[in-house]
Amino acid sequence: MPILAIFLAQAQPAAPAPAPGGASGFLNLLPFWFFIIVIMYFVLIRPQKKRQQQQQRLVSSLKTGDRVVTNAGIHGLIANVKETTVIVKVADNVKIEMEKSAISNVLKTE
Repeated sequence: MPILAIFLAQAQPAAPAPAPGGASGFLNLLPFWFFIIVIMYFVLIRPQKKRQQQQQRLVSSLKTGDRVVTNAGIHGLIANVKETTVIVKVADNVKIEMEKSAISNVLKTE
């Protein structure tokens, strides 16, 4: 009998290798992904919602006579409040009509 035949006769069939990762790998990473999602909520989503609510309160409380600063940095006095816009007086005989959402800050009157 040739030597090659002896080696082939003694060789055992290889056991199937487990799939890399697989379901057990996903289940092992599940707590990690949950932790990442919770962190993302508290770092990104929640503060953004708070800022949006604060901006909505600011826009809804605008009234004639408020001193305001716009997103562009223009300081002025609200001359008239309409449904979605305000008229801001920035100098003598100079009035600008702009969206309420363009108001970034209401200055405190002293």
